[in-house]
Amino acid sequence: MKKFLDTVRNIFSIEDLRVRIFNTLGYLLIFRLGSYIVLPGVDATKLESSAKGIFGLIDTFLGGAFSNASILALGIMPYISASIIIQLLTVAFPYFQKLQKDGEAGRKKLNQLTRVFTILITIGQSIGYVSATIKTEALLMDRTLVTVSSVFILTAGTMFCMWLGEKITEKGIGNGISMLIMIGIISRFPGAIISEGTARGMNGVIFFIAELFALFFVIIFVIALTQATRKIPVQYAKQVVGNKVFGGQRQYLPVKLNTAGVMPIIFAQSILFLPSMLAGFFADNSDFASSIVSSFSDATSWQYNLSSATLIIVFTFFYTAISINPTQIADDMKRNNGFIPSVKPGPETAEFIDDVISKITLPGAILLAAVAILPAFASIVGIDKNFSLFYGGTSLIIMVGVVLDTLQQVESHLLLKKYDGLMTSGRVNGSTEALEIA
Repeated sequence: MKKFLDTVRNIFSIEDLRVRIFNTLGYLLIFRLGSYIVLPGVDATKLESSAKGIFGLIDTFLGGAFSNASILALGIMPYISASIIIQLLTVAFPYFQKLQKDGEAGRKKLNQLTRVFTILITIGQSIGYVSATIKTEALLMDRTLVTVSSVFILTAGTMFCMWLGEKITEKGIGNGISMLIMIGIISRFPGAIISEGTARGMNGVIFFIAELFALFFVIIFVIALTQATRKIPVQYAKQVVGNKVFGGQRQYLPVKLNTAGVMPIIFAQSILFLPSMLAGFFADNSDFASSIVSSFSDATSWQYNLSSATLIIVFTFFYTAISINPTQIADDMKRNNGFIPSVKPGPETAEFIDDVISKITLPGAILLAAVAILPAFASIVGIDKNFSLFYGGTSLIIMVGVVLDTLQQVESHLLLKKYDGLMTSGRVNGSTEALEIA
């Protein structure tokens, strides 16, 4: 306990770190306050049933802003969808590939295109959001007027969320976009666990304790999945420069079991939001469209979970492929006189690294998909739906990833100032790219 208090005191004794922490808390407070400001012309008291199924899952990410018909009801989700489109275009079209390789100038151009796509997607999702979630009895004004004003307000709200995320990354601690998603999730956790405990009552104390133990082991499993790494040994040849000898040491190239982090799940959730939204426009006149809305609006349906697991596996391979370039790694190693023992430098090294990545990506993708659909099984065995969302799935993986990332940054500040780190048995190996969007 004394060491913990000393660590907290060390954290707040570093002026830069202290300022960053308070900046982060301030930006997050603004974000949370915005989630309670209701759209003009809407009676929020009549929206209790607006967030069900997949909408309820989205509402968890946004901390209740979705069900409150808030000005931040769409949050950062359109930006994530726009990032998916840009990354797909980067793979498919040479022009976007060139931008990606153009360094800082290309990155700025891609960021501008991402913002343009974000605005277009937000406009489309705003119209779908108003028509699908705000019923006539909740309107205080003409629907057309509410729809038009909501499109402008929701679009401005999403752009404001993007600005907050950028400010947190620049002047706060952690990745801004990740922090906005995490704070929305955490804000629902206390209420979910209290609701579950109250529902069980005294007769269900043992079952409730068993649920908490199961949640603990699921968290441990997710941490292990996030931290698991395959180390490829790399030997560096000795170099004699003047009277000094450089190199000759052995290092390791770390390849994570789950290189893509939580991005495949976020990608899958964003894609799965589209079928129910599009089919909702034809649900009144088509039984097939109604069945699609019913299936993809229910996070426990087999159609939704099968589609989610499949998309997660596909996106894991996709995101890993665009994140790691074995050829570039092999070239960098050769340039620095490094080599993998028993493997020739150059193309053979690139092929070896690619083979290792391929072998560990498949089990990593399957385990990630299994964790993603755990909340559905938790709900089936009788756990409250709001509480079951924290039993794995996107919520838990995001929280674990963001917490590890934030702890790693705090650890870096402490070590930079020559304080003891947060851990006495090793460094915090968070993933600084776990939720990096663009």
